[in-house]
Amino acid sequence: MADSAPSEPNRQQYNRDDDEIDIFDLWHLVLKRKWIVVGFTLLFFVVSVFYALSLPNMYKSTVVLLPAESAQGGGLAGLAGQLGVGGIAALAGVNLGSSGTDKAVEALEILTSWSFIEEFIEEQGIAAKVFAVAGWDQEGNELIYDADVYDSARDVWTREPPKGKEPKPSSWELYQKFKEYLSVTNDSVKGFTNIEIEYYSAEISKKWVDALVFKINQRFKEEDARDAEKNILFLKQQIEETSLTSMQTVFFDLIEDQTKTLMLAEGSNEYVFRTVNEARVQEEKSGPKRALISIFGSILGLAIGCVVTVVRGLRVNSSL
Repeated sequence: MADSAPSEPNRQQYNRDDDEIDIFDLWHLVLKRKWIVVGFTLLFFVVSVFYALSLPNMYKSTVVLLPAESAQGGGLAGLAGQLGVGGIAALAGVNLGSSGTDKAVEALEILTSWSFIEEFIEEQGIAAKVFAVAGWDQEGNELIYDADVYDSARDVWTREPPKGKEPKPSSWELYQKFKEYLSVTNDSVKGFTNIEIEYYSAEISKKWVDALVFKINQRFKEEDARDAEKNILFLKQQIEETSLTSMQTVFFDLIEDQTKTLMLAEGSNEYVFRTVNEARVQEEKSGPKRALISIFGSILGLAIGCVVTVVRGLRVNSSL
């Protein structure tokens, strides 16, 4: 009696077995065409090396900060809370201050804001340094500008602007570019704040870090000094208008504490942030990591070479 044809389920199982590819078959395909893999690996390695060498050196300056106790304003706010006059002062428009942590958080938000960085770039006159620099000439100790963007000899913007814009970069473009150099990290557990600038010149990166810290401290100093002067004036008026000895005592205590705030604002440069570790002019570059770029390029070439080899091998086998 002749053997019967395999049933439908068995036929599907046979087809699945024929379509399955063993890992050893794939390895055999790669070994059989190993020169393709080697070629792709070498090609991507060479390209990645040239790419890594074309990247300019970058230097990072870091300053480590802590919220300054002089900026806390806690004495006045705490005293007002104990005496129960915080609500009265608030209704009258008197700013009794906030905690040092709150002020430091506010300062960090302002420091990374568009308006603050725009003002910083304008004050420092560094628009070209932010937007048009392509590298640093260590021998000549000077910046290298991209001639397609900015002509440093004539102080003229030469870039081909986007449609509807001028050759000179806009405030938003400068802000976006500056953020590529700036990094602000905050350790909420230990309270430390790191402000970093990574730039083509180690000297300029340190200069910008120091200028940013000085500017944010100066801003809060001036604001708190103005608030303290207004508060003192208001409290003196309240003393004249009240006949209650107990309230006059409260107002005198508040004036004393507000005077301390004013003195601290005028006498301290480290008003919001106290420097724990000053920025330094780095002698060693922070980037680019040329070895890692080359290794990654080689791995990418190896992976692409293996994929191309396997695909070609499968196509050849399927055509037979």
